[in-house]
Amino acid sequence: MLEVKNIKVCYDDVPALHDVSFEVREGEIVSIVGSNGAGKSTILKTISGLLHPVSGEIRFEGERIDRDPPYAIVAKGIAHVPEGRRIFSRMTVLENLLLGAYTRKSQEERAETLERIFELFPILKERRNQRAGTLSGGEQQMLAIARGLMSRPKLLMLDEPSLGLMPILVTKLFDTIRRINEEGITILLVEQNVREALELADRAYVLVTGNIVLEGTGRELLEAEMVKKAYLGM
Repeated sequence: MLEVKNIKVCYDDVPALHDVSFEVREGEIVSIVGSNGAGKSTILKTISGLLHPVSGEIRFEGERIDRDPPYAIVAKGIAHVPEGRRIFSRMTVLENLLLGAYTRKSQEERAETLERIFELFPILKERRNQRAGTLSGGEQQMLAIARGLMSRPKLLMLDEPSLGLMPILVTKLFDTIRRINEEGITILLVEQNVREALELADRAYVLVTGNIVLEGTGRELLEAEMVKKAYLGM
């Protein structure tokens, strides 16, 4: 579904990603794990068109997208839930959700998607007329994910969704991500919470200072000596 080939990405001529390649197959959950500053968020920003690679290419369903603007990439079926939630705090929950559906012109389709979202996140239905900024941290993260789902993506990219959440909410969040995947949406997850991300993933990649240094199934990487020492404190 998604093929990233040898991309190099720079910030003001300083390389952030070096010759990065990976793929995401339809129906998978793929995790990219690594420490803060490794370049994980840069990968997602580049796929979603917020950044453009200096070299290399990105293909989605066989079509090259690395020069497309972000709105065109959303329309093709990729949604990016950014780090830090980035909800519109002064707008209501419902207004935030409807903004996520801006590429969908059919009112009927929007209403149908909204109903599905409310089934997945009942708390958002309860709070639909409440200002988004008054929600708890966990509820705001649910809203950010729900807003991404409103565009009816084929591929949902999540950037550090567990950041700042209590452990009990982290478990609930990862259960929700699994349910979204079971409904047929492919997931690309970027996460510092290495154990949870690898337990959830079909396949995963380890990123260190802009380079992919390890890849395999989630289970294989949980057993890898380097991952145990660097990320799991074993």
